[in-house]
Amino acid sequence: MATLDNRIPPPALVLIAGALMATARLGSAAPALPDGWRFGLAVAFFVAAGVFGAPAFAAFGRAKTTINPVRIHEGSSLVTTGIYRFTRNPMYVALTSLLCAWAVLLNQPLAFAGPVLFALFINRFQIVPEERVLTQKFGAAYEAYRRSVRRWL
Repeated sequence: MATLDNRIPPPALVLIAGALMATARLGSAAPALPDGWRFGLAVAFFVAAGVFGAPAFAAFGRAKTTINPVRIHEGSSLVTTGIYRFTRNPMYVALTSLLCAWAVLLNQPLAFAGPVLFALFINRFQIVPEERVLTQKFGAAYEAYRRSVRRWL
């Protein structure tokens, strides 16, 4: 299974998960949320994705380091400021939030498995391998950061 480590770009995983979630509408249980709640909650998840994602990309841009999660070894800076003071993985929080918004819009209970499975997969095959590389590359500085900031939220 280690062959999956840092191999599939997370945005591609979001598209795959989103497509699979859409199939939950086929033969799934009755809708779970009324429209008013559904749209409000979907907007909240979408806004949360922007709150976490936009500043994360901006911070990487300012640090002039790669945002390519498949080529983590090319990272040139350890980013620990801004949104990274609250979560070590704001881009993954943003992607998970987008999937949550999609699940809410689909309005099918089975669709909520999508963000959960995405987060589990990302945690095991993306974040854990990234943390190994960051530990090797940035040593004590990364370990101190890792101890002081949560992986997700």
